[in-house]
Amino acid sequence: MSTTTEPTDRLFGALPYLLPLVYALPLGIPFLRQFPILSIIYVPLQPLIRLYSFPFAGLIIFFVLYSAVVRNSRISHFIRFNTLQAILIDIALILLSIVIQLFGFGSGGILIETLSNVAFLGTLVACGYAMVQSILGKYAELPTISQAAYSQLPY
Repeated sequence: MSTTTEPTDRLFGALPYLLPLVYALPLGIPFLRQFPILSIIYVPLQPLIRLYSFPFAGLIIFFVLYSAVVRNSRISHFIRFNTLQAILIDIALILLSIVIQLFGFGSGGILIETLSNVAFLGTLVACGYAMVQSILGKYAELPTISQAAYSQLPY
């Protein structure tokens, strides 16, 4: 779906995707150890990473974004859609982290490292794509995630 969007809407549509990038960082540690030059991606995100270090910061940010942005009909659909997509990516990462902890994969191993790398790189690609699409003023179509966002946010 494409629409004419204001430049400020484009910027505010791209910003929420920074949150899943920060949340994916612990999953990317094995990958970033192998390719340390790529950790430069996270240099501009340091203030946000520090904010996430406070207890319950992620949960508070989630509720603020959901109640103040996603459910606020006075905010443009474009911003609300992108915010909801970013939240859904975040939820998927949280569920993956719970599964990893629940099944005791915290000790390491090739399976958990591969799963972590795939989740990290998938998040990096999905968020990068969605941010570029937002800056271009287009709705980012991410399989399953976009469908869920559209079903929760009718025009």
